[in-house]
Amino acid sequence: MPAEPDTSHAAKAARFLIRSARHASLGTLMEDGSPYVSLVEIAADGGGAPVVFISDLAQHTMNLRRTPAASLLVDGGGGLDGPRVTLLGALRPSDDGALKARFVAQHSGAGRYAGFADFGLWRFAVARAHLIAGFGRIAWIDAAELLLPESAWTALADAESGIVSHMNEDHADAVELYATVLKGAAPGDWRMTGIDPEGFDIADGTRRLRLTFDTFVKSSQEARAALVDLVKRARVASMS
Repeated sequence: MPAEPDTSHAAKAARFLIRSARHASLGTLMEDGSPYVSLVEIAADGGGAPVVFISDLAQHTMNLRRTPAASLLVDGGGGLDGPRVTLLGALRPSDDGALKARFVAQHSGAGRYAGFADFGLWRFAVARAHLIAGFGRIAWIDAAELLLPESAWTALADAESGIVSHMNEDHADAVELYATVLKGAAPGDWRMTGIDPEGFDIADGTRRLRLTFDTFVKSSQEARAALVDLVKRARVASMS
């Protein structure tokens, strides 16, 4: 069994919120120091750090070019009774082509402007996080605990594109079972959009679902075993 990174339950809950989210509220600083909050689409790298793909013409981007200090509020839904996590740190430009492709796969609409010269990928360098998981369930989490170490996810990230293409091209029936049986979603053109050590994402247009693994996955071989196990469960469940 692959070893789990040494992170707390709070850190796992916060990463789940980040990986599941499509949008977040981004706080930046205006030139006069006034706070400015905007809504942005987000994805996450293999370790759980958020990334955004934003226009140079946007006010938040102009703010970040002066002062990279930023905050992200990821809302899990449910209003004040629901879970949310606030991230503190800095947003900085990234030229990681694979990470950009991951973002575009997670947000199909981003493909319309992915090639524009005035759009760029920015990665959030987390300093710490504040998780509110419910009434009285509040925790501060340091970056070292929140984010998975690179040794735990880079091998899988390198294999991600191949795994996603293989599942969509050769095992579309399995992806459909993940959605309809394991998550109870309506049938559709479900496709895998990304995979990381803790789970994977599937989407049908604007519908998006996240499935989690029982154990931590670090390589393409471990990912294959986990995906096969899940589809076996789905097939058994579909016959009951």
